[in-house]
Amino acid sequence: MKILFIGGTGKISTAVSQQAIAKGFELYLLNRGQQAKNPPGSQALTVDINQRDAARSALRGLEFDAVVDWIAFTPEHIERDLALFKGRTKQFIFISSASVYEKPPTQPVITETTPLKNPFWDYSRNKIACEEMLLRAYREDKFPVTIVRPSYTYNHYFPVAVAGFGCYTLADRMKKGKPVIVHDQGTSKWVMTHAEDFGRGFLGLLGNPKAVGEVFHITSDEVITWDEVYRIIAEAVGAKANIVHVPSDFIVKVAPQYEGNLLGDKTWDTVFDNSKIKSFVPDFKAVIPFKEGIRRTAAWFDADPKRKWMDESVNTDIDFILKAYSENGG
Repeated sequence: MKILFIGGTGKISTAVSQQAIAKGFELYLLNRGQQAKNPPGSQALTVDINQRDAARSALRGLEFDAVVDWIAFTPEHIERDLALFKGRTKQFIFISSASVYEKPPTQPVITETTPLKNPFWDYSRNKIACEEMLLRAYREDKFPVTIVRPSYTYNHYFPVAVAGFGCYTLADRMKKGKPVIVHDQGTSKWVMTHAEDFGRGFLGLLGNPKAVGEVFHITSDEVITWDEVYRIIAEAVGAKANIVHVPSDFIVKVAPQYEGNLLGDKTWDTVFDNSKIKSFVPDFKAVIPFKEGIRRTAAWFDADPKRKWMDESVNTDIDFILKAYSENGG
């Protein structure tokens, strides 16, 4: 099967690229070649996809069983993709986000039919607009779209709420005994999915004609609280989590940049029904529990000290929020 990943070297897509190659797919990666090396066994199309003439030139003579856009975030990106890939692929997979589901939630368990509405996060509203544009192209022009909505999917980084994405700052604070923030009372339910587990479900959709016109989320079935998330991370790095609970509303009031991340996503209970992906990919099962996945993450950081980069702006944010909360009587 001949597959094109637009991107393919990101935090989720790198693992999926490796799995696709191991599965024997003929994998092309279209990217600028600036973020990371393409996985061995893939074929590179080095071009900025936003340079349409250059992209058309790179794609000349190529057709695919499936094209996956990992890095489309706005309707303008989708307009570009429709122009480039109409008639060039049997299936186009758009990577959306589970944050598109209604916030605050009105249903205890999320299915693919849960309404889409997020008044707190531009990122999610743009993803919704992308989905609507693609589904309209499917209905009106038979554009062969499949939509996939990952939730929090991790691999070589610690999944966090208020701590900085991709860096080692949270682990460093834990190891030094410094306080870390968990929003509200730390009891909201959440699902963490290892990238390899996500890939197990995702690869079953590639080239699957029954998946065209359909929408899926792909997550673990393991449900944990945010307090448990931070305690498991602390245990993996040989520390104890010094957790301070701060209300989401207060965090957003003093640090508005966290509104989308919290009120638009992680504040709420988020539990998924994965019946649909399991019905289309019967052998899909998430097999990596969070404790094991985070042990792997910690080992990845330990294998190379250069990976333990620090984002001092995260320390600044956390200390500022904690100081404001203490002064407010928290």
